[in-house]
Amino acid sequence: MLQTEKKDIFFDLDHTIWDFDRNAEETLHELYRAFKFDKLFNHHTADLFIETYTRNNQRLWALYHHGKIDKAELRRARFADTFEELGVDPIHFPKSFEDKYLLICPRKTNLFPYAHETLAYLQGKYNLHLISNGFKEACTTKLAESNLNQYFQTVVISEIIGINKPDPKIYNFAVGQANTRYEDAVMIGDNLDADVRGAQNAGMEAIFFNPFDAEVPSDIKYSIQSLRELQDFL
Repeated sequence: MLQTEKKDIFFDLDHTIWDFDRNAEETLHELYRAFKFDKLFNHHTADLFIETYTRNNQRLWALYHHGKIDKAELRRARFADTFEELGVDPIHFPKSFEDKYLLICPRKTNLFPYAHETLAYLQGKYNLHLISNGFKEACTTKLAESNLNQYFQTVVISEIIGINKPDPKIYNFAVGQANTRYEDAVMIGDNLDADVRGAQNAGMEAIFFNPFDAEVPSDIKYSIQSLRELQDFL
């Protein structure tokens, strides 16, 4: 169990509550057909395209977390690199594909199992907050479309304040916004670097959300595989 009683719980959004991979996959399947990418890549299904995009997107987000690339470069490179890897010149990437992706994907409402149930339960016992490294327009759309705003007293979006997790300054800002103390709070997220170690390095306990049963490093004290476990854990 956690070292001390908690009053405030901070959540990550993408890959922790909002199922980014599932929502992105649904969107990319739809757009792959609409833009006739089967002919462009000579693959009937979107599976290889999605697999390649997902790998590139994860790599680029890791760079973005640490300020090594900016928003524009992330959005440009994730599809350009995918095209190159699949043997198609990125010059053939239609700009309207990216626009449609940004319009459709954040409006998807697939959440991890027990998300609403667990948040409603915790809301009755704790103050709930959100810290996201996502982009402002996407985050606000996801929260609204998935009916998640109702749970959180404060929402900190890195793009708005100009600081990304795992920088301790974003945790300092979030704790101040929530009018709480590190010892009274816990962070829950899927990213070992940005969410878990970032919170720990700032002085806050953290719980690793690990739905795919990845190996848990020895320096990570607490982990869960389902949001439902939080109802017993906290």
